[in-house]
Amino acid sequence: MSAAVKICGLSDADSVRAAVAAGARFTGFVFFPKSPRHVTPQQAAALAGHVPAGVARVGLFVNPGDGALREVLTHAPLDVIQLHGDETPQRVAEVKALTGLPVMKAVGVAGPADLDQLWDFGLAADMLLVDAKPMPDADLPGGNGIAFDWRLLVGRRWLRPWLLAGGLTPDNVAEAIRLTGAPAVDVSSGVESAPGVKDHGLIRRFIDQARGAAP
Repeated sequence: MSAAVKICGLSDADSVRAAVAAGARFTGFVFFPKSPRHVTPQQAAALAGHVPAGVARVGLFVNPGDGALREVLTHAPLDVIQLHGDETPQRVAEVKALTGLPVMKAVGVAGPADLDQLWDFGLAADMLLVDAKPMPDADLPGGNGIAFDWRLLVGRRWLRPWLLAGGLTPDNVAEAIRLTGAPAVDVSSGVESAPGVKDHGLIRRFIDQARGAAP
């Protein structure tokens, strides 16, 4: 079975349509003002209208308060909440209870010591996003175009469905899937011509490469 693909950081209707047409299984909308991919709840609502049934609409949040979550969900019809900050397993459970939606928790990995978190969060989250840990001085918790040593994941299994992220591009995604056995992959900056500007040709190439790779 080919890996499912999430195209994250979509901020215009043409890019949403391009991702869907190419076969993306997940579309990602970023609610983090520091990101060049940030959208407002109202913008996300309009973009979500271009996502057909069967393709998940994921909202990315960084350490959101309850009010911020309610504000977005008042406008935008999301299917999954992605938490990409310093949230604890307890906070993951709280967000699930508050929103009534499945929660995907991003976990940054730089070395073997970081892998234990995947078990801890697997007890609370519905899905895991295994990402490269950002540098200490990074402005963004993800979307930085950096990878980690994928060999850390070889032969490992987690409690929940998971996606691989971090530095993926059309040129390396097939290798990453074959090496790690990732059932799904997430990309943002790897299919952009400039920060926040999606390249539709790169989106198609990325999804084609991911589909052709067998774990």
